[in-house]
Amino acid sequence: MTKASRIPALIEALGQEIKARRLELGLTQEDFATDIGIDRPFVSLMEVGKKQPSLSVLFRVALGLDLTLADLAGRVERRYTRHTLEADNGRGRPSE
Repeated sequence: MTKASRIPALIEALGQEIKARRLELGLTQEDFATDIGIDRPFVSLMEVGKKQPSLSVLFRVALGLDLTLADLAGRVERRYTRHTLEADNGRGRPSE
C-alpha cells in the first residue's frame, strides 16, 4: 500500500478543497494567508498540490476556512473518493 503522504491525488484533493472553500468565503490568497499566519506563496503551492501542510498548519488552514479539522478532512476525503472513482472508471480503487 502506498503511504498517504505519497498519494498525489490526495494532496491535490486537499488543495482543491482549500481553494474551493477559500473562494466560497470570498477570500483572496493574500487575505487568507495573512489570516492564518503563513506566506501567500505557500497557500498557492498547497492549492495546486505542490506542498503538504504540517498538522499544525493544516489546523490553522481549517480554522481560516471556518471549518473544524474533521470537517476539512471529510471534505477532502469526499473529493478524493470522487476523483479516484472517476479515474478508475467506477471500480473504486484509489489511483497510486
